[in-house]
Amino acid sequence: MGFGVILLAAGASSRMGRPKMLLPWNGTSILGHLIATWQRVAVGQIAVVVAENGGVVSELDRLGFSEGGRIVNPNPGEGMFSSIRVAALWSGWKETLSHWVIVLGDQPHLSEELLASLVNHAAQHPEAVCQPGRGGRPRHPVVVPENVFGRLRTTRCGNLKQFLAAEGVPVSLMNRDDPGLDFDLDHPADYAWAVSHGMTGGGVGGA
Repeated sequence: MGFGVILLAAGASSRMGRPKMLLPWNGTSILGHLIATWQRVAVGQIAVVVAENGGVVSELDRLGFSEGGRIVNPNPGEGMFSSIRVAALWSGWKETLSHWVIVLGDQPHLSEELLASLVNHAAQHPEAVCQPGRGGRPRHPVVVPENVFGRLRTTRCGNLKQFLAAEGVPVSLMNRDDPGLDFDLDHPADYAWAVSHGMTGGGVGGA
């Protein structure tokens, strides 16, 4: 089995008021932290969905992230699901991949152990969409198998939740009593709270 990771980084971070993926985190940026974490999980391929000529592109240059692993969303204003669909249509994925992990930029605090466990859970439930869950409620990241990922190319649904419901695919939750699953970095107060609780690890991120 091979896992591809889609890092969604094309959003405008309007609620945060500044580019979320460039915020300092663990000695680098949130984007750098996420890339490094998934590299350690040892997935088969990582691609980052970006808006054209944005600050995220400059940060990827700074991080030395290959241009061959960048997917440009020409219409990022259409929302997160547009980035997922652009990724599904991308021709740069390795042929060896069987699953894709859809990763948001608002949960850099999730542990490497949890993410690795999610990949292992998906390997044990290869036909299902797999997600971490808390209290029975599904959370991100979302792992989708190849047959589901392919149907994203032609769906008329407006978001991922609608798509999964419309497709009627089985969902397998990996339940964890981890409060971090309920915490998202959406607003300045969220980031300030993460800093005050030592979650960011200090250090200086990208510009």
